[in-house]
Amino acid sequence: MRNCEVIVVGGGPAGASAARRLKQGGADVLVLDKEEFPRPKLCAGWITPEVVRDVDLQPGDYPHRFLSFRRLHWHLKGLHLPIPCVQHSIRRIEFDAWLLQQSGAEVAAHGVRDIHRDGSDYIIDRQFRCKYLVGAGGTACPVHRSLFRQTLPRVRALQTVTLELEFEYEWSDADCHLWFFEHGLPGYSWYVPKARGWLNVGIGGMAQRLKQRGEDIWWHWRGFADRLERRFGMRIPAEPSGYSYYVRGPIDGARLDNAFLTGDAAGLATRDLCEGIGPAVRSGVRAAEAILHGAPYELADVTGASMGGGWISRMIDWGFTRGIGRPTIPAHAAI
Repeated sequence: MRNCEVIVVGGGPAGASAARRLKQGGADVLVLDKEEFPRPKLCAGWITPEVVRDVDLQPGDYPHRFLSFRRLHWHLKGLHLPIPCVQHSIRRIEFDAWLLQQSGAEVAAHGVRDIHRDGSDYIIDRQFRCKYLVGAGGTACPVHRSLFRQTLPRVRALQTVTLELEFEYEWSDADCHLWFFEHGLPGYSWYVPKARGWLNVGIGGMAQRLKQRGEDIWWHWRGFADRLERRFGMRIPAEPSGYSYYVRGPIDGARLDNAFLTGDAAGLATRDLCEGIGPAVRSGVRAAEAILHGAPYELADVTGASMGGGWISRMIDWGFTRGIGRPTIPAHAAI
């Protein structure tokens, strides 16, 4: 049986960030992930300047695709609002592998099935033993499934459903576009160009509200694909793939003894733009700090709103969730 101080389950941004900080602090850490990196990962791949800073990414030294937007185009009820900004896009297949490599942690390809307590330790599949456990395996994280179902139950009203496609495309519009509430969608759709001829397009909405209205996310996708073809003259090359995750609700139960949930495993995506990479990175670092220094594992100040928590954030949140399960988010707690 392999013994180590900390096991991180999941090698995405949350797990890699936790592992990096733990290694910097001298901890014996092992990352387990069912996939081998680099691995495909569906995600719009939009990252904020704060994420760039938090992961110490130097754009000039980053060896993969990195594109900066100077405008973010909002489309809302027929209005077009080009907003000056500095935001960025990456490809997750590249970014996640780079983050994990930067962590310096040992990584093992292992799909976790069973976790149980043995005194103060955690035993994983009768193969691994650790004192501290970090769950960073996304929405279907086995750490949540095994240990946190009671302390941090899923709030179904906060579940999103998403369809997304990333493909090679010689785009001419290098800005990011977001369409909110098109045809009543309780969510938004996006066009996110990537460097050197890649594009991500997708659509997401609140699953329970769609079901209550008898609507299907595929119906919204077909309308969105038609609009893309008319606006940009593109031909969508394939059917999209889908996935689901949760925007932020109650988070008080994200630690149980020496086990921690981070990122999408804890349901930390922002409630205004459903952005998950920033909260994943920051929660991973916060879990590592709690392990290294005994600090409280508090998430209120690391998983706020992508747009600052002001009236725009609250308006978009209401349009998505109708305020269900809304935690108290300080206005300054922006991603």
